[in-house]
Amino acid sequence: MLAIEYGAAALGLVGHMPSGPGIISDELIKQIAEKVPPPIATFLLTSETKPQDIIAHYKKANTTTIQIVDELEKREYQTLRKELPNVKLVQVIHVTDESAIKEAVELSTYVDAILLDSGNPNLTVKELGGTGRIHNWEISRRIRQSIKIPLFLAGGINKDNVRQAIEVVQPFGLDLCSSVRTDGKLDPEKLRDFFNAVEL
Repeated sequence: MLAIEYGAAALGLVGHMPSGPGIISDELIKQIAEKVPPPIATFLLTSETKPQDIIAHYKKANTTTIQIVDELEKREYQTLRKELPNVKLVQVIHVTDESAIKEAVELSTYVDAILLDSGNPNLTVKELGGTGRIHNWEISRRIRQSIKIPLFLAGGINKDNVRQAIEVVQPFGLDLCSSVRTDGKLDPEKLRDFFNAVEL
């Protein structure tokens, strides 16, 4: 409710992850999703990679959107579409180099939006978000220009660089985590400062 009060158009509700902040139980995700008033969207962040596991995770949460933070096995998006026809799908791509451009173009044909982040799914303990690091926004801009669906930008965005992020990438939306938290919890002052910076 705090995030909505300050201007958030969507809430990212973080399920089980191998690392990163903000993880909450599936029961709490469901409780929050039930209380959020429309038109605020609720995103289930899932690290599951098999379609049936994603579907099972979703059914515990009942959000409006699924944010797939890792690579979907065999690109079986049609299985998700068939089982969950009214749920929006957002695929996260971790921008480590220019190969992200080709990946984004290919995956954009399957999902409703692409989200660019700064994790590293190739590490022994995968980083799938919440790193507080920025990536190369020039690559993000090229991706945004190359796809026909909305693009969200994440990764190290804060009150000091948000205007630059918007100007360089021109994303549909922004996704934040660590920059508006203190000791793992949402910080009202940081939220206020961030939204003030966006509105300058």
